[in-house]
Amino acid sequence: MLKLSSMLAGASLLGLAVTSGIAHADGVTLHALMEDVPETHIIEALLPDFEKETGIKVEFEKVGYGDMHDKLVPQLTAPQSEYNLLEVDFLWAGEFPKAGWLTDLSPLIASSKFDTSGFIPSTFTLLGGTPTNTSLIPMYNYSMGLLYRADLLEDQKLKDAYKAQFGKDLAAPTSLDEYVQIAKFMKANAGVAGAAMQGQRGDPNSMEFSNYLFSAGGSYVNDKGEVMLNSPEAAKALALYTDNINNGAQQGALSATLDDTLRLMCSGEAFSMVTYWWMLPQVDNAEKCPKVAGKVKLAPMPGGAGESGGWGWGIPKNTTPEEQDAAWKFIQWVQSPEIAVKRALQGHAPVSTAVYENADVLAKYPYYKDAMAVVAGGKSFPIFTYSAQYEDVLGTQLQNAAGGQAKPEDALKAAADGLSDLMKK
Repeated sequence: MLKLSSMLAGASLLGLAVTSGIAHADGVTLHALMEDVPETHIIEALLPDFEKETGIKVEFEKVGYGDMHDKLVPQLTAPQSEYNLLEVDFLWAGEFPKAGWLTDLSPLIASSKFDTSGFIPSTFTLLGGTPTNTSLIPMYNYSMGLLYRADLLEDQKLKDAYKAQFGKDLAAPTSLDEYVQIAKFMKANAGVAGAAMQGQRGDPNSMEFSNYLFSAGGSYVNDKGEVMLNSPEAAKALALYTDNINNGAQQGALSATLDDTLRLMCSGEAFSMVTYWWMLPQVDNAEKCPKVAGKVKLAPMPGGAGESGGWGWGIPKNTTPEEQDAAWKFIQWVQSPEIAVKRALQGHAPVSTAVYENADVLAKYPYYKDAMAVVAGGKSFPIFTYSAQYEDVLGTQLQNAAGGQAKPEDALKAAADGLSDLMKK
């Protein structure tokens, strides 16, 4: 068994444990199932440094989000898991610990003096734990906000046309109603989709709609855990969401995914997208997206809060002590100050305030100040045992309403009833 005492403890500028000086553990290989997104590739490029420092090899199996849960559960319920390091979405943070699949990290945090005070508190609560009692260590955040083409707002012909039609200046939207109005205007007048929307049933449209719900003043549940989805605020959110996906978005938006919207925005064929804030470094990359790099800005959801999500690192219970120790070494390393900043410089979505405020990071990405506002104001999708299943319930009703298969009020009631039923299980 690897000795935790070999880890160099102590606080850092991030309030996280320093990991230099970790003893080698040759022969140990960590296997993790990872979502195939930029964050995973950023970490993967740094893995040789970890292996050189510790002797621990890490292998990532990269798949689409939709395949992850179904691949993980059989492993977590088996006598021994093939995956001995876990990347866990916040939507599973109710299910996995309750099922007893995760190692309690609290003793490891205490014995290694891993200082968690530098993490943004909401990144812990999002994962269902606290700095002193947790099964997951924050990995990265994916709060959602608005990306929009600032150059189109400055186009004189568009400004004149907007002023003539609406009697006011064309500017970044300050309310949800105004955002949908501008999106529809851009589609009609700018030759681009007003909004690149991810309307595919399930995680894509559930996460996207959540931004409309929160910005309209609605919520899924109240502080008492009572379902509040069937409300006037939610009805307004659904009406605006349906209006935008039918009249402001690209053709085929009802079946589009996150990847589709990114490609559309990157190609310069969209004015805006409600998306994860860490998409901005991707579309602002002159090599990857030369048509829009330098033209896109980030803002919190107009008039309200966006949806907040995140991933955490975990360790399966059904792995060997040697694997668990190696996994804990990796978690400390990948969330250490040095590696967190390296990740951020490549477009990482941090979970520590100090990274957002780091001078080198801000010099490269000045809009990380805006990102911090997006993260700070984010609200969460309901987290409980059946959160992942509820995405499909809600997503189905959103498609029914947007596609004209159901009246919006009927779809909203069905979505609220579905949430109530699942929360009672």
